[in-house]
Amino acid sequence: MKLPFRKDKELYLSLRQIIGFYPHDISYYKLALMHKSMYKRNAKGKPVNNERLEFLGDAILDATVGDIVYRHFPGKREGFLTNTRSKLVQRDTLNRLAQEMGINQLILSSGRSSSHNSYMGGNAFEALVGAIYLDRGYDACMEFMRNRILAQMINIDKVAYKEVNFKSKLIEWSQKNRVRIDFRVLSQEKDKTGSPVFKYQVVLESVEGCCGQGYSKKESQQLASKLTLEKLRKEPQFIDQVFAAKTDRTKMEEEPVENVPSTEQTADDFIILNPEVEANAEAAVEALNRGKRKRERRSPMYRKDSVDAAGDKAETDEEKSKVVEAKSQEDGAAAGKLDLESKEFDLSHISAREQSREDIIAAAEAAAFAEE
Repeated sequence: MKLPFRKDKELYLSLRQIIGFYPHDISYYKLALMHKSMYKRNAKGKPVNNERLEFLGDAILDATVGDIVYRHFPGKREGFLTNTRSKLVQRDTLNRLAQEMGINQLILSSGRSSSHNSYMGGNAFEALVGAIYLDRGYDACMEFMRNRILAQMINIDKVAYKEVNFKSKLIEWSQKNRVRIDFRVLSQEKDKTGSPVFKYQVVLESVEGCCGQGYSKKESQQLASKLTLEKLRKEPQFIDQVFAAKTDRTKMEEEPVENVPSTEQTADDFIILNPEVEANAEAAVEALNRGKRKRERRSPMYRKDSVDAAGDKAETDEEKSKVVEAKSQEDGAAAGKLDLESKEFDLSHISAREQSREDIIAAAEAAAFAEE
């Protein structure tokens, strides 16, 4: 393709070296290389930068790299494939690719945003993939990633079997050894250019580990984890301090509680009684008791209850039987006396034989003459 008088000739040639072919619509690639710090706006007043293309390129990267990893490692499980893909598309890898391929030299920015590793190159790489997708389609993106990136610049087998997630490695070690781990934030500030800076420290049990500083939480925690792992490998006294703190913690957790709380409940301790109501209640109880004592003195039925109560208070079964026997004899004697002396219980005039009207009149006349 000849470009003798084409505008942006240098940009075309630079992109040809980077992506392996000439662009059809150069506007997509210009947008992909424009950082948000430029503060440019279109005719409608909307900001013009590579953030939208970065979003699109991130999705295309996941699809293309996932396809390549799936075909390159037949028989591998989902976890292995996911881990390998994440290593290939992580921000650190894309930053290195952007630096090696010369993408960083083509980015348009205000200058102050490139003063530190703010992942500007990695973001531009993703935006460039989005531009390729809009300009040439999905097949061109697949060819770019397979033939240009993974065939020439990245050893996919070496990346797949290399552990780069130091935080995950440190957490796995702590779980196997039952050591408590915490990532403590020490500071969250901004540098001279206004970019956020985070500082984290690893704490194993109560022992302070190493610190890490970066322009994201993930970066600072990864650095702190890496330095802590190196310290655990090189300094045996540091491991001794960690396990001594673990021993103290587990010992305190296993010590029994000296003061065991009581389970007794006081149901009425929360009720506030009125003195007048309490006095009236006592008077009512006393009146009921007096009435009960009067009924006991007056009624044979209550005397029976008294005898039963006396029997209940007997210390042995023999004493109880004596009380019951004495009561039975007393009741029998009273019944016999009542039968002998009382005329009200004379039943001689009652007959079961059916009487005629003449018999009834004769009996009545005889009783009348007898009373005279």
